[in-house]
Amino acid sequence: MNRHLRKHIGEPPFRCQLCPAAFTEKSKLVLHVRTHTGERPFSCVQCNASFPRKDTLSEHMRTHTGERPFSCVQCNASFARKNTLRGHMCTHTGERRERRERPFSCVYCSSTFLQKSSLVRHIRRHTGERPFSCVHCNASFAWKTCLTRHLTLSCPRLWGTCTELVAPLCGWWVVKTFNNPSVVTER
Repeated sequence: MNRHLRKHIGEPPFRCQLCPAAFTEKSKLVLHVRTHTGERPFSCVQCNASFPRKDTLSEHMRTHTGERPFSCVQCNASFARKNTLRGHMCTHTGERRERRERPFSCVYCSSTFLQKSSLVRHIRRHTGERPFSCVHCNASFAWKTCLTRHLTLSCPRLWGTCTELVAPLCGWWVVKTFNNPSVVTER
């Protein structure tokens, strides 16, 4: 009940330490933090692919097992993904799956976008604009995610002048620098 009430009473209590995101459930924060850390704790035992979420691993496993749990009630065709079944159903109804209109167009190339913010981020590829700056050094970045990665792994003022990422061992990165000889961060 408390979890449900949090959705209605304002400020979510679980805040990301790396960006302004906040969540009503701790489990959602844990999943979000993996977008910053790159942690992918769920690994396929057959091909070593790894995933940030258990349900994504389960979906991936179907590529190995051949399991196709989503079946068409009209023709018995089966599919590994629910979304693929939805697309297939249109073949029976005659409907065409409409692609959402992408009203924002790049003036430099033929790319189009659903949201203006996506177009703005894309245009930085063409213009070289780098609006996200590190407050500790002179580095600047086109995307906020790149600044976050810089701050968490490689800013010379925070981590030292020579940063070396040693290959991951048991799911951990060992970061060695002159200023901080052995900082260990979870991958």
